[in-house]
Amino acid sequence: MTGAPPDNSSAVDVAAFIDAQPVGAFQVRLLLTCATVLLLDGFDTTAIGYVAPALAKEWHIGKAALGPVLSAGLFGLMIGALLLGPLADRFGRRKIIILSTLAFGIGTLITSLVNDVNTLLAIRILTGLGLGGAMPNTVALTAEFAPHRRRATMVMVMFVGFSIGAALGGFLAAALIPHFGWRSVFVVGGVAPLLLAPMLRFCLPESARLLALTGRANARLAALLSRINGSAGFTETTRFVVKEPELRGVPVQHLFSDGRALATLLLWIVFFMSLLNLYLLSSWLPTVLNDLGASVSAAAVTGSMFQVGGVLGTVALGGIIDRFSFRALALVYFIAVFAVGAIGQLGHSAIPVTIAIFMAGFCIVGGQIAANALAAGFYPTSVRATGVGWALGVGRVGSIVGPSVGGILLSLEWSVSELFLTAALAALCAALAAFSLGRLAGLGGSENGARDPASLEAVSGLRLD
Repeated sequence: MTGAPPDNSSAVDVAAFIDAQPVGAFQVRLLLTCATVLLLDGFDTTAIGYVAPALAKEWHIGKAALGPVLSAGLFGLMIGALLLGPLADRFGRRKIIILSTLAFGIGTLITSLVNDVNTLLAIRILTGLGLGGAMPNTVALTAEFAPHRRRATMVMVMFVGFSIGAALGGFLAAALIPHFGWRSVFVVGGVAPLLLAPMLRFCLPESARLLALTGRANARLAALLSRINGSAGFTETTRFVVKEPELRGVPVQHLFSDGRALATLLLWIVFFMSLLNLYLLSSWLPTVLNDLGASVSAAAVTGSMFQVGGVLGTVALGGIIDRFSFRALALVYFIAVFAVGAIGQLGHSAIPVTIAIFMAGFCIVGGQIAANALAAGFYPTSVRATGVGWALGVGRVGSIVGPSVGGILLSLEWSVSELFLTAALAALCAALAAFSLGRLAGLGGSENGARDPASLEAVSGLRLD
């Protein structure tokens, strides 16, 4: 289909057209735009953790009082993902991404003005709504413009923006707080999204699949798809379709209709266990390493290898996930079981434990971002943002539970070995759920567990279109 003028006497399948194209400049620009949104999302999500010591000192409050504040943003993220995913399926990905960016920019800027814990708690929840709405919709939009054979790679590369933003928050906090105070971090974190949002109006397209479902945007679609392939020869009279049903009613109910219930529940288990593990490890690794005898700075550097491994895992796993889908994801989480368990056994040996932490990050963080990419292919266009948003929302419950589980186990004087064996058990649950999803794909008759949506949906409701 590439480069050939379409036959205007018949409808053009939007998904088939995109799948037939190479990844070009249009998709790269879209990827970078969505990555920029997630970069600011990552910065604003993690900023509160970087400023917490300075804030506690200025307000003369203990660490315990900041605990709810640190969790409030994650709670807001959960609600935002659950609410704004369905709204995006109704009103469009583009509008919700712009609205979410404005919302977390305003919320972060207001955070710089607060003077008490209760107000900070409320503002962080409201800011989290915007932060939670941006993520599933950038995932859905990037996935819908990516050729199927490169979908996981593109979504995972885009998601690196979040990790870069989270790391950037630490560097900027270290540079700004000594000279301008902790409030300056939130000023930067608030102004940047407010400057980006107007730019998104001009450079962020609407989902071509979502437009095709309306049947009323042919001229707009012709112009949009011509940006992917300028020689396609579309005109304003070309008719575009997506060969899937337009699901009406409450979007969430369709996650469990037409045989999708089992796949949806397995996907939620993957997200819950993966994010529980991710936040348990990232929250407690430095503290545990310090308790084992490492200095505060050494514990921080060693613990940071978890995130370094995650970034490299995200980049390295894209092509493998594109080819082998859930089989590869299950294997990644199975490797994580041994890597996470080894941390507790090697805690007193600097080099071996650093390698174990790196591999744990490679598998847990990389696996979670791979799950984000695969979730984008689960559901029909009409409920895609809902599906990704609710998976992330359920996962955010795990991100809230994870640090609490670690704190409870340490307060009960569990050994370091027992703590990390518990974390390894969560990785095992994610691996088994991913393996089961791979089995469902296999029952659908797909060669690689990812390419036969019609037969696959007939068996299990699982769509990887």
